Amino acid sequence: MTLQQIYYILTIAENRSMNKAAEKLYIAQPTLTSVVKDVEQEIGIPIFLRTHRGVTVTSEGEKFIASVRRLYQQYEEIRNQYSETGTFRRKFSVSMQHYSFAVKAFIETAKQYDANEFDLIIRETRTLNVIRDVGNMKSEIGILYMSEQNRRVISRLMKEQELEFHTLIKCPACVYLAKSHPLAQEKELSLYQLEAYPCLSFEQGSDAEVFLAEELLTEHVFQKTIKASDRATMMNLLEGLDGYTLCSSVFNEHLSSGKFLVIPLKPEENMPDLLMEIGYITKKNAALSSMGQQYIREIIKSLKEN
Repeated sequence: MTLQQIYYILTIAENRSMNKAAEKLYIAQPTLTSVVKDVEQEIGIPIFLRTHRGVTVTSEGEKFIASVRRLYQQYEEIRNQYSETGTFRRKFSVSMQHYSFAVKAFIETAKQYDANEFDLIIRETRTLNVIRDVGNMKSEIGILYMSEQNRRVISRLMKEQELEFHTLIKCPACVYLAKSHPLAQEKELSLYQLEAYPCLSFEQGSDAEVFLAEELLTEHVFQKTIKASDRATMMNLLEGLDGYTLCSSVFNEHLSSGKFLVIPLKPEENMPDLLMEIGYITKKNAALSSMGQQYIREIIKSLKEN
């Protein structure tokens, strides 16, 4: 059964006449009669009763027509949305850990597209949500990092969601803190120097939080720890409590309001590899949309700048 056949059936039911329906459809009546016969044979019920006054819909036909009318209405809605004058708006969404360079890239991408034609969505969220958002195609791209500590867990989760990881940059870990921090003038910082200050991290809300953390060295026992759920709160805590967090060396001073800086973290004996491999995840074998490709180009540009 085709959409065209359904349209013919609906037109007959509306006009209650083969002749009138044929005239409206600009086809010969025998052709229309043949269509009805083919559909009735396919579904196994009579749709119409032919009389000298025209056609009458059978009781079984009424149920059938009610069902296909809903189907055809949905088809027309889709066709209208996607036509040149339709209301369809293309969507592009990204889910990410809290990276200022990725936000900057999104801003630059958004500037190049008409807001009246696209729905753009950016989600700064927990690591597990980044993976799930791309896995269920809620987002086209996800931004996160892998390291020696989390690679096994992240790789397993990506495999379950049929995702691929694409490396963008590998960089050493640094200490992120406010310019007003007592240690802000240091050229390099050790964990010993940081012991007196609260270590901040983004809350992950999971039993596997230690492996899904956005920060390095989550297995280390810090004397003071505070968790935050969003970037604004994290910034306030960094500045108000002389806190710090362990992040990548990629830093965008403009989006950080010029109040924060990064200082290299000094490697220590028995400390694991502190290299962070930041990349983006996509569905396996899925081609990026034109906007997705543009976003990745903007990310690479932003990384070079920072």
